[in-house]
Amino acid sequence: MYNYTCLNPISQVGLNEFGDQYKVVEDLDGADAVLVRSTAMHDLDLGDTLKAIARAGAGVNNIPLEKCAEAGIVVFNTPGANANGVKELVVAGLLLASRDLMGGYNWVKENASDENIGKAVEKQKSKYAGNEVMGKKLGVIGLGAIGAKVANIGFRLGMEVYGYDPYVSVDAAWRLSSHVKHITNVEDIYKECDYITVHVPALDSTKGMINKDAFALMKDGVKILNFARDILVNDDDMIEALASGKVSKYVTDFPNAKIAGVDNVITLPHLGASTAESEDNCAVMAVQEIMEFVENGNIKNSVNYPAIDAGVCSSASRITVCHKNIPNMLTQFTGAFSSKGINVTDMVSKSRGDWAYTILDVADKADDSIVSTISAIDGVVKVRIVK
Repeated sequence: MYNYTCLNPISQVGLNEFGDQYKVVEDLDGADAVLVRSTAMHDLDLGDTLKAIARAGAGVNNIPLEKCAEAGIVVFNTPGANANGVKELVVAGLLLASRDLMGGYNWVKENASDENIGKAVEKQKSKYAGNEVMGKKLGVIGLGAIGAKVANIGFRLGMEVYGYDPYVSVDAAWRLSSHVKHITNVEDIYKECDYITVHVPALDSTKGMINKDAFALMKDGVKILNFARDILVNDDDMIEALASGKVSKYVTDFPNAKIAGVDNVITLPHLGASTAESEDNCAVMAVQEIMEFVENGNIKNSVNYPAIDAGVCSSASRITVCHKNIPNMLTQFTGAFSSKGINVTDMVSKSRGDWAYTILDVADKADDSIVSTISAIDGVVKVRIVK
């Protein structure tokens, strides 16, 4: 029996994926796995039994990744599960940036009691005229699950699409339309595009990347969309660029006290993944990741440990080891089994930065003594008998 807890409401569609061997518990104490959306976990006591955390969404800045790695807790996210929902909102953002729909809507609402509003419309509507997106240049920075969808839909809207991502994955490349122009220098996006939309993770290298230096390269009147992370845009520089007319519209899904209410800023209350379908998709993926990990020891979509897949164990036992990525670890693991006369039938090991993960299938039934022996090896943080 495996215990899990939910720190936020999680779609029942996802929770229904759990089989009879899973039991929901009220808190972290005694839980094998955690499902979370937005709850900040940095100050929580994670407990000795916790094996996995699955974030039903892409961002994981509410989870202490290094702390979890040091405790042998594998953290998962759900990349791409909400991609379509965010893509559709970006399309809405493109139209909001191009046509003064908000201004027109507000005028109609303010004049709703005017009996002659129908006639007044004809005189007023020119104030809210805009531009069509067809034929314009769209720059997409970041071609992951969301960025690739945005680039493809931009082409279908008749836009000339430029895509930039120095780390684009093979999967993303396959998903990307051949009509998207692959750009190798982000500065070319800044110089060429009428619309720029950002879809990169929040990293030290991307924090504040849309700033005064970037604006200096852009066309006058450029329109910026940010449906990725708030810290990607320097708010002070953006306000200055809006005031000068360098940026004509800024559409963001991340309002804050500094940017909300600024002229020519359209702020939405973080609605990107707020669709029933996205929440269902994220929950299903998160639950499936947890089940595959706790039942088979395999890792997919972890953000602090490497991806690894040893399939379903056909040997007598399977042991998994979370450990530091340092020399001579595998020799010590196999030596531990050899000292007990246990044959290792299969072994897979992968590393990611400072951390590594090893799966060992063995011909004899594993017990607590082998767990103790391997746990005593310097650099090992967690050993688990999966089977």
